[in-house]
Amino acid sequence: MKLKFAVAAAVAAMSFAHVAHAEDEGNWMVRARAVNLDMAQKSDQVGGTGAFDQITVNNKVIPELDVSYFFTPNIAAELVLTVPQKQHVYLSGSDIGTFKHLPPSLLLQYHFNPEGNFRPYVGAGINYTLIGKENLNGGALHLDNHSTGLALQVGFDYKLDKNLYLNVDLKKAQLRSDVLNSSGAKVSSVKLDPVMFGIGLGWRF
Repeated sequence: MKLKFAVAAAVAAMSFAHVAHAEDEGNWMVRARAVNLDMAQKSDQVGGTGAFDQITVNNKVIPELDVSYFFTPNIAAELVLTVPQKQHVYLSGSDIGTFKHLPPSLLLQYHFNPEGNFRPYVGAGINYTLIGKENLNGGALHLDNHSTGLALQVGFDYKLDKNLYLNVDLKKAQLRSDVLNSSGAKVSSVKLDPVMFGIGLGWRF
């Protein structure tokens, strides 16, 4: 009887220590990253006029902020945010104007090794991009005002201090738009599907 009681007490103590450790870390995490936005650069020929009439968009480095909530030590939801981004658009290599986009993503993540210093994770969710403030070819061309698609993610957090983490993150999101002329007729479609590689810091609380 004493042995059974001792075993039960030890199990209860270990369970309490595990819960206390998880509570000490907190359920919220905020990360700030610098992210390299690398576009897929695929489009239909504009009006079918020639093999080189392709639309491309510049790559760039952007700031990114995300807020995560941990439902369990392994499962979290992440909202990825940034400020509206201005992109240059090229037709056959010539700059034809700019547009702005705001591309928030919401992902559900699974975190491996949640008690260790090295904590890899994978995620999947939805990207919703708002497109606006266009100035393309003197108003002769327009883009759809939004794009919805799948977002995939892989990365890791590395614990530097009690609440501070190094974060390395790789995402790919579907971002596509039809290109319309001034009368609203489709003249091309653009597949940007950016790959986003980011490095930053996270704070768990």
